[in-house]
Amino acid sequence: MKTLLEFDYKKATQVINYLAKKEGGSIDKLKLIKLIYLADRFHLRRYGRPMINDAYFAMPLGPVGSSVKDIVDSTVFLADQEKQYAQSYIRQGSQANSVQSVNEVQEDLFSQSELDALNFSYNQFGKYPASKLVNITHRYPEWRKFKGAFDSKETTREPMTYSDFFNDPINNGEDKFALGKDILDASKEIFTENYQVAQYWL
Repeated sequence: MKTLLEFDYKKATQVINYLAKKEGGSIDKLKLIKLIYLADRFHLRRYGRPMINDAYFAMPLGPVGSSVKDIVDSTVFLADQEKQYAQSYIRQGSQANSVQSVNEVQEDLFSQSELDALNFSYNQFGKYPASKLVNITHRYPEWRKFKGAFDSKETTREPMTYSDFFNDPINNGEDKFALGKDILDASKEIFTENYQVAQYWL
């Protein structure tokens, strides 16, 4: 997945921190990763840009933000400054596969629209456990296009495309991401224009 701008590791760390705080100070890693994807889906569809410019991959358990996962797991792929910054705000939780907040959230890094997206994600989906969120994320077209390949074990990871986030699920009942055609078309136009500008400077 090509992103419009460079990955924003400071904002990504604060997104993790914010959702951990929402969960009472510590949050399951898989749940966290799904909530961030759902917030990004909301923000992209409504405002025409992703929040932290992560590269998403479809995996059997749903979409995964690659760089967010590196921060959550404190992997060797993090640059020193990224790791040092993250360690100032989050750490491995006391429960297995959890991440814990250890500092206040730098909310000044967020726009109001990004706070709206994070609150939407947590208010709509935060009550569910990770296993339920996996099933929810499987409803959306940007992941479902790979379902057959996952079911047949042909692959375990495929790059996702932000433009697919604008597609609506088919015959799926209530869709919490539903928008009027005019809003969705306007957001997609903003995204497309920004992507073309970004491509020019590559």
